[in-house]
Amino acid sequence: MARLRGPDGCPWDREQTHQSIRHNLIEECYEALEALDAHDQQAFKEELGDVLLQVVFHAQMASEKGAFDFDAVAAAISDKLVHRHPHVFGRCKLKTSAEVLQQWEMNKKAEKNSHSILDELPRHLPALIKADKVQRKVARVGFDWKRSEDVLAKIEEELGELKRAMASGRRKPFEEELGDLLFAVVNLARFKGVQAEDLLNRSIDKFIGRFQRVEREVHGRGKRLDQCSLEELDQIWDTVKRRRASTKRTRAGSQER
Repeated sequence: MARLRGPDGCPWDREQTHQSIRHNLIEECYEALEALDAHDQQAFKEELGDVLLQVVFHAQMASEKGAFDFDAVAAAISDKLVHRHPHVFGRCKLKTSAEVLQQWEMNKKAEKNSHSILDELPRHLPALIKADKVQRKVARVGFDWKRSEDVLAKIEEELGELKRAMASGRRKPFEEELGDLLFAVVNLARFKGVQAEDLLNRSIDKFIGRFQRVEREVHGRGKRLDQCSLEELDQIWDTVKRRRASTKRTRAGSQER
């Protein structure tokens, strides 16, 4: 990277700044996650390399300004890991992962001289991931539900408030209550040990796949989507859904045999 950024290097690489490539860091992380979810180890290895490249790229640009270099980045995270794991590198003894996470939050708060464990949340996190992160942080200090039934009751409470807000015809209360309902749903996902972001992405992928089958069905009938009534599209949707469910049952039966 130093050579690419050097006088005889690549014109494109030399032109870049921290801001011009900032979006690449997020995109490369998402591509690495896609490879991970696809269980493709070769692709995952390559995508992790692309993520590492972004770290190297930013470190090189910072080095050129005399701010820090790659070695300083590696040393900083190494020091942080030692400091936040006194139960491994020091004399503090902890027995459970819950105790470890609670201590991690307290150490992090002290390091940053924060007044709240919710300070320093990244502004650009996707909303579902951010909601999950907030809930996990407060849960580590004991602010959490006791039973999943209580979380479900909260969802039902928020749904009731949303219905009342809709009945009022006022936009602002509706938006606020809908946001509260989404937050409560994320809480249930977290409480049950799953990521709301992942679940929603799966549902989106399922919807896309099903709708694309509807499109093929419509085109197979020699029509366009805009030539079909909503009732006709609903009927095709239900047919595709039943056909998919039947295929799944057949596959499951074959596996059992």
